[in-house]
Amino acid sequence: MSKITRALLSVSNKSGLVEFAKTLAAAGVELISTGGTAKAIRDAGLAVKDISEHTGFPEMLDGRVKTLHPKVHGGLLFLRGNAEHEQTARAHGIAPIDLVVVNLYPFEETVAKPNVNLHDAIENIDIGGPSMLRSAAKNHESVTVITDPADYAEAAAQIKATGGTTLEFRRKLAVKVYARTAAYDGAIAAHLGKAYGAVSAETPGALPAALNISAPLVQPLRYGENPHQKAALYGGFNEFFKQLHGKELSYNNILDLTAAAALIGEFTGDAPTLAILKHTNPCGVGQGASLREAWDKAFATDKQAPFGGIIAVNQPLDAACAEAISEIFSEVIVAPDFTADALEILQKKKNLRLLRVLKDPAGAQPWDVRSVGAGSFLMQERDLKVTRRGDCKVATKRAPSEAEWRAMLFGWRVVKHLKSNAILYCGSDRTLGVGAGQMSRVDSSRIAVWKAGEAKLPLAGSAVCSDAFFPFPDGLIAAAEAGATAAIQPGGSVRDAEVIAAADERGVAMVFTGARHFRH
Repeated sequence: MSKITRALLSVSNKSGLVEFAKTLAAAGVELISTGGTAKAIRDAGLAVKDISEHTGFPEMLDGRVKTLHPKVHGGLLFLRGNAEHEQTARAHGIAPIDLVVVNLYPFEETVAKPNVNLHDAIENIDIGGPSMLRSAAKNHESVTVITDPADYAEAAAQIKATGGTTLEFRRKLAVKVYARTAAYDGAIAAHLGKAYGAVSAETPGALPAALNISAPLVQPLRYGENPHQKAALYGGFNEFFKQLHGKELSYNNILDLTAAAALIGEFTGDAPTLAILKHTNPCGVGQGASLREAWDKAFATDKQAPFGGIIAVNQPLDAACAEAISEIFSEVIVAPDFTADALEILQKKKNLRLLRVLKDPAGAQPWDVRSVGAGSFLMQERDLKVTRRGDCKVATKRAPSEAEWRAMLFGWRVVKHLKSNAILYCGSDRTLGVGAGQMSRVDSSRIAVWKAGEAKLPLAGSAVCSDAFFPFPDGLIAAAEAGATAAIQPGGSVRDAEVIAAADERGVAMVFTGARHFRH
C-alpha cells in the first residue's frame, strides 16, 4: 500500500472532480492544482495550493508552461527508498507527489468540430498533461496516476480505507495512462498528417509513414466468428449506431451490419430501398414506392438465404414493412429510424437486434485496415467510388435502352458489395440472381442463374453486372443465354474484343466502367 500525502490535479474534464478532491482533503492529502481546476476546487471550499506557489515559478506563455518543472517531475519520478534519489530531492527542495489526476486538453473533440482551423487544433495539443502522466506512470511502484474519471470511485474507496492505493491498482492505472497517451499522440499525428498532406501539392492523400492504431474498448463480445475465439469491439462504433432492442451484438453481427450499412448507403436519397445480407453478401436488394414493396422485391430474390440475415433500409422503417419482416427470423435490422408502430411490432421478438444509424458511417474512416498476421497490416483507401452514366463507355454496336441503363446502374451499386468473383443479374429496381465468392466467374454466373430459377424470376431482359472484367467470352455468352440483354463490367481484358464480338452477335448492349470492384 502506497500512502498518499500530496496530490496534483489538473483536468479538462471536471466531472467528479470536486467529490474526489473532497475525499482527498478528508484523508489529509495536500492538494496542488492549476488554473480552472484550482478554481473549481477552491470554489468548493477546499484548500488548494497553486502550482506556481509549489514550484516558486509563475505560469507563463499563456499557460503553455506551468507544470514543466523539476519540482513537479522530480516529485513524481524520484525513487522512494533510493537513498541517493531521496538525498537529491531533499537538497533541491523537491517534495514527493504521490497522486496525479490529469485528463488532457480535448484535442479529439476539438478536431471533430466542423471547419476547425489549424490554430485551434494546435492550441489544444496538451504538453504538460502527457508529461506528468508519463512521469507518474513510470514510477507507478510509488505513484498513483488517474486519467479517467471512471477510476475516481475505486481510488476514493482505497484511500478512505487505507490512506493509499494498492500496487495492483496502480499497475492497472499505469497501463491505462500509456494507452491514453498513445491514442492522444496518434490522434494528433493523424490530424496534422491530414492537414499538412492536404496543403502539400507533392503528397496529397499520402499514406502515413507509420500506422498508429489506438481505439478504446467499446465492449467485450461473447466470442468471435466461432465460439472458441475471444473477441471484442473497439473504436467509435457507438457514435454511428445505437442499439434500440435485442440481444447483445455478436462479432458476426457487427461485421454483417456494417456491411449492410455500407451497401444501403449507396442508395441514400433514392426511392425506398431495402437490402438483405448474409455473411456480408447481399442476397437481395429491392426498390419500390414503399419499403414494403422494396421488401417484397428483395425477399423474392432468394427466399432461403434471408433467414438469420441482416436487413438494412434507407428510410425510417414503417409498420407495413415491419409486419412483413417479422414473418421470418432475422438477426439485425439497421435503419435511419423506426416508427413507433414498427418498433411495437418488432420488439415482440426479444432477440431481434434493432439499430438506428446515428450518422452516415461512409467516409468517416477513409482507410480500410486489415491484419494479415505476423504483426503486419494492409491499408488501403475505402472503395467509395461512385459510377455514373457519364463515366461509362458503350463498347457494343447497340447502346443500352433507358431501362437497361437504370438496371445496370442499380446493379453496379450492389455488385460492388459482393465478394469476388461476383455476378449479379438485376432489373431496374431489384436483384434477380446473385452469385458471389466463387473461384471462377462462370461459376458465379451459374449460381446466379440457378438462384433466379429457384426463385422463379425470369432473367429475360435483365442486366448482368460483373465486378471485374470478363476474361473470356464464355461468361458473357452464358449471361446472354440466360436472358440478359445488357452487361456492365470494368473492361480491360486482353480479350475485350472477343467479348465485345460475342455481345454484338447476341444483340447484348455492353458498357465498360473503367473501374473494378474486387472485394476479398
